[in-house]
Amino acid sequence: MCGISLAKTSEETVPVIARAKRLDQIPPYLFGEIAALKRKAIADGRDLIDLGIGDPDQPTPGSIIDALAKAATNPETHRYDETNAGWTPFLDAVSGFCKKRFGVDIDAEKEAMLLIGSKEGLSHLAWAYIDPGDISIVPDPAYTVYKVNTLMAGGDVYTIPLLPDSGFVPDLSRIPEAVADKAKLLWLNYPNNPTGAVAPLSFYVEAVAFAKKHNILIVNDAAYSEVYYGDYRPNSILEVPGAKDVAIELHSLSKSFNMTGWRIGFAIGNAEAIATLNKLKSNLDSKQFPAISLAAAHALAQGDNSATLELYTRRRDILCDGLNALGWPVTKPQATLYVWAKVPEGYTAMSFSKLLLEEAGVLVIPGVGYGEYGEGFVRMSLTVMGDKNGERLEEAVRRIAALKDVFPNSGA
Repeated sequence: MCGISLAKTSEETVPVIARAKRLDQIPPYLFGEIAALKRKAIADGRDLIDLGIGDPDQPTPGSIIDALAKAATNPETHRYDETNAGWTPFLDAVSGFCKKRFGVDIDAEKEAMLLIGSKEGLSHLAWAYIDPGDISIVPDPAYTVYKVNTLMAGGDVYTIPLLPDSGFVPDLSRIPEAVADKAKLLWLNYPNNPTGAVAPLSFYVEAVAFAKKHNILIVNDAAYSEVYYGDYRPNSILEVPGAKDVAIELHSLSKSFNMTGWRIGFAIGNAEAIATLNKLKSNLDSKQFPAISLAAAHALAQGDNSATLELYTRRRDILCDGLNALGWPVTKPQATLYVWAKVPEGYTAMSFSKLLLEEAGVLVIPGVGYGEYGEGFVRMSLTVMGDKNGERLEEAVRRIAALKDVFPNSGA
């Protein structure tokens, strides 16, 4: 039988259906060992400080919840969203947000569409553009969605390293001409996960010129554009003149307004890319619950998440200042939820992560899980369940300071 193997049980022969070979393209899950140690620590009743998950721990602002409650009582929201690319008030709000926040004009009918979270949109863009043998240019370290979905679509990945000396911004000039001429997609992500790096507008100018020269579509993952500190404000690639010719940018309300579970985001930019993504998605999903779309429209127009950003700022300063005082040099991020730190001498990303978990009860993510250039780093998140005003971050620093074999001069 084609595609079927036979597995015997004590009672009968049971057919086993072979899974699609594309699933074999998914790399091994390198976080498995850490996840197992986390489960054991919790089962043992240990007080674990989890700096691993990038999921806002604060509630969605109350005005957004109120907007959802009101929208949910409207019977018009109880049916399918039969619009072309998303509930009209939501896309109008997207257009207004882009104009106010970035000074970018977005045609709500042609240059914007609703996503069921930015992860969904990123994944489907790979499927909408990549045929077997096509090339995606993917940064490393990076959010794994770019690479995994390129591989599952049958494409090839060309890796561009993100290195400390360049502020974790890629050097596009080092991409071979033969690769650039064949590539279809260039994936960018600023503010960056996992490094917390930001990119200047001048880099986006360079990226747009590169994409035009080589006929490449830029996919700019801007999920963290609204998580920033102090006077810094991240740019949109669409602020660059002519960027709409070669770029699509994806945004998420998940991190911006503590709405991860709501699953809503949007894509903006190149009209042809929007239409291409929409052609695929219209055969895969039926958009989002319209009441959520209306609540998201309220968030974009009137939402205020400044209290959460103030809390993240306190946590960032406590963690970074505390670790620097131990002699573990870390850089304060200007944006994102993450602190990206080089591990002390003599450790790998995995061995140091295991040490922190087993000896200090502090969970971090080994950087190698985001790619080979993540080796030697760990990612720490500023979203900490149970923390009220930074006290769990203070406790994390105290526990790390107690590792005298690693930080002998910490004074702990």
